[in-house]
Amino acid sequence: MSLFKSVGSAFAVCAIGMLAGCGPESNVGEIHGTVSVDGKPAGNGAIAFTPANGQGPSGGGELVDGKYKCDASLGDCKVEIRIPKVTGTKKLYDTPDSPTQQTFAETLPLRYNEATELRVNIQKGKNEKNWELDSK
Repeated sequence: MSLFKSVGSAFAVCAIGMLAGCGPESNVGEIHGTVSVDGKPAGNGAIAFTPANGQGPSGGGELVDGKYKCDASLGDCKVEIRIPKVTGTKKLYDTPDSPTQQTFAETLPLRYNEATELRVNIQKGKNEKNWELDSK
């Protein structure tokens, strides 16, 4: 399993854990949709939803072939989308027989993740939001 898949899976498990135990009267809604970059499906990555007011749990999950489905807190949320690419490998230790691991770099501009401008308002029930991003 790649490092990114491990990180993405861990993120998804943590997000689900934070939202667990929510019943029909919960403050969580389901959101699903697609992410495209420059008119093409985004590929694989991660998406996160954080309440804009800082109140409530974050949610999120993996992007698979540009599609996502996860739970998120109701109300206005900041959205972070990450789509890494493999940039090479590095040795884990400074020895000749050291195992290696892949290295990654983010492909999207900061306005879609670290300094996100993306927002969505999550309502009770099922929500759909498709994101059309550009790489520049």
